Amino acid sequence: MSQTASPRPRVLVLFGGRSGEHPISAVTAGGVLRAIDRSRYDVLAVGITREGRWVLADDDPDRWAITDGRLPEVDDSSARVLLPQAAGDRAVQVLHGPVAQALGDVDVVFPLLHGPFGEDGTVQGMLELADVRYVGAGVLASAVGMDKQMMKLVFAGQGLPVGPFVVVRPGEVDRDPGAVLERATPLGLPVFVKPARAGSSLGITKVTDWADLLDAVRAAAEHDPKVLVEAAIVGREIECGVLGGRDGAPARASLPGEIVVHGEHAFYDFDAKYLDEESVDLTCPADLPDEVTARVRDVAVRAFDAVGCEGLARVDVFVTPDGDVVVNEINTMPGFTPFSMYPRMWAATGLDYPALVDELIQLALHRPTGLR
Repeated sequence: MSQTASPRPRVLVLFGGRSGEHPISAVTAGGVLRAIDRSRYDVLAVGITREGRWVLADDDPDRWAITDGRLPEVDDSSARVLLPQAAGDRAVQVLHGPVAQALGDVDVVFPLLHGPFGEDGTVQGMLELADVRYVGAGVLASAVGMDKQMMKLVFAGQGLPVGPFVVVRPGEVDRDPGAVLERATPLGLPVFVKPARAGSSLGITKVTDWADLLDAVRAAAEHDPKVLVEAAIVGREIECGVLGGRDGAPARASLPGEIVVHGEHAFYDFDAKYLDEESVDLTCPADLPDEVTARVRDVAVRAFDAVGCEGLARVDVFVTPDGDVVVNEINTMPGFTPFSMYPRMWAATGLDYPALVDELIQLALHRPTGLR
């Protein structure tokens, strides 16, 4: 790549990472790489291996597709990459042994990282230190959005309805299993046991018998030592996409979509999301009364604002038989393939996938740097 300044903004697409959602991040990157208008933007693809090494990646979208059930991985076979190292520095460098070669300046980073060590504010903090603009939520919003306990506390503090839950602290299930069971029992069956800081439905178990609770907590703890036990909410699973506004304008909500899981899946688990699409119906827009649709969209924007999001988020809610809207969670970097619910909801709202990618890049280019 030329070292001379480009008249087009240069977008660094960053993906992979150390979390269990590594391959889903790569799949998301493939969709974005395909959608970016190369006539408007220069593109630099950088992958993070599972060990945390930053490498120059193939910018061919097909390289990052799910093929015959095989999930893509970022490997360590390419040259190492160094991001800008200081405020005001925009230069990205590639390492050839001990020698660093400039790849040119970067105007904005598109961090398509899911889960810990990327979606949780860690990478965002590093980019803030160097005053590099990036797509999506900032440090605090990313951290709150990653931690389901903190997220629910913030929502409740802002008057948003959330379902009952209890927190199991690291090691508690082994120190005092009776206390864990005693606290969870008032939630009633079934309950959902989840890692507090993981996504893509990793480590989630639906428990229908209290005898299975402790094993479910241990399974979730393999992904995060802090675990949530949530009461099941009777209602339809509805999602809504949110986009930040430019130059102080309010955030915007998409038409909502609905997830219906059938077949052998008890809920919308990892396999149903990514490997068994025939068992899932994604309906967009969701068939809801107009007043319920308006309520969902209002709650989604309120949730976005409650955690201080920027750029994008997907807000997942339950709509009860009485039409009440209960917030389940917010995802500050939702799945972003062309077939994921977030871009599908915006397409149904009138913003197609390439236009959505462009809008997110433009939002990032217009955001301030430095202390904010």
